[in-house]
Amino acid sequence: MANLNLNHWRISRRTALRGLGATIALPLLDCMGALPAPTTPKRSVFLYIPNGVNTLSWQIEKAGRDFAFSTPLKSLERHRSDVTPISGLHHPMVLGKHHNCDKVWLTGANVPGDGGAFRNTVSADQLMVEVQGVSTRFPSLELAIEGHSLAWSKDGIQIPAERNSQQIFNQLFGVEKESKETLRRRLSRRGSILDLVANDAKRVAHKLGSQDRTKLDEYLTAVRQVETRTQRADEWLNIPKPTLAGGDASRLSQRLDMKKVADYHRLFFDLMVMALRTDSTRVISCMICSESNGGAIPDIGISQTRHGLSHHNGDPEQLRRLTQTDTFLVEQLSYFLDELKAHKEANGQPLLDTTQVLWGSGMAYGHSHGNANLPTLLAGGRALGYQHGQHLDFNLPKLGQYNVADANAHYRVCSRPVDGDARLSNLLLTMLQRADVKADRFQDSVRPLQELLA
Repeated sequence: MANLNLNHWRISRRTALRGLGATIALPLLDCMGALPAPTTPKRSVFLYIPNGVNTLSWQIEKAGRDFAFSTPLKSLERHRSDVTPISGLHHPMVLGKHHNCDKVWLTGANVPGDGGAFRNTVSADQLMVEVQGVSTRFPSLELAIEGHSLAWSKDGIQIPAERNSQQIFNQLFGVEKESKETLRRRLSRRGSILDLVANDAKRVAHKLGSQDRTKLDEYLTAVRQVETRTQRADEWLNIPKPTLAGGDASRLSQRLDMKKVADYHRLFFDLMVMALRTDSTRVISCMICSESNGGAIPDIGISQTRHGLSHHNGDPEQLRRLTQTDTFLVEQLSYFLDELKAHKEANGQPLLDTTQVLWGSGMAYGHSHGNANLPTLLAGGRALGYQHGQHLDFNLPKLGQYNVADANAHYRVCSRPVDGDARLSNLLLTMLQRADVKADRFQDSVRPLQELLA
């Protein structure tokens, strides 16, 4: 607070309470803008795992269509025609920096090497919201089984994630306990509070130092987001939430916890599928585990956190367990693809065909924090123009062949990019364009990945 002149300006208790009321009392308000005409859905789901993988057992060693899935990926064999494993991608501005990889996975922003505070940039999912989110009750869903949100606004502010499965169900399908008139009065009252907060902020902004202005700007960004959602929420009060069959409602609203990790993960995936099936949203991001202290899987006898396992120091048993957790997480992805494929839309097309799914991590391996050759899987989206069934490898044209038997040599591949132009932002740009976002570049992208397209 060194830049704040305490002798000339103090925030009054009344002003602080106004701000407190706006940021704490306001619930998530669901929709943005007047209801437009229905559009053809182009859906996107982003799924993040922390701390990389056991890259020695993960790496697919042959490019093209005649490849064999590695041990952790074998459950994807049944989805071969709908999935593309990708090798060699990286975020250039994150190389050599082991902190904040999760926070910039969908942004590609520069981060400080010491893990200190930084200002992020907009995440790819939120650019999709501007196009696909205008047609749905929820512009996007930010979820986290463990951890935090992957989504960041245009002002670089993190959008909060929901971690409670019952809250997610109620948000999507729950019956409002109050009448529409009561809800409208509440929305109007909140709008008035937001106006007061904005006016107070404008009045004092010029009296603040640079650091405090930055903090105030972050706060006002959050206020503006709530204000926009408040303005739009009234329109959706006249539109009933989807009604689920009794069996679906009971299954999706059940109370589970991490004592049964597989069931808990699949409950989140089931909620995502139902949100997409009912066109409640077309953009979802979900952190699967926390980078710092999550990821234990007692179902398969793994009590260690994923972060702990990633610091294996070459111990064979630790590596075996890490591969076991990699396998488990890919199996949950395979289940998600099963469910997306099983549901047919009105035109007979599988839901998976209109849904592009990105699964991956911002780190290749954790024990010495390599963040090139990121583990990356793209699935679905056949109706969006994708052609799957290949291993897209940006390393082999320059590398020639992999040698995972030499661990140190392969770790070097996962520490420094083989191809400097093989950027994760290229893939994110491709996904943006498939979702009808008018963009020629994203962050430090070089080109869209035409290799993925039919």
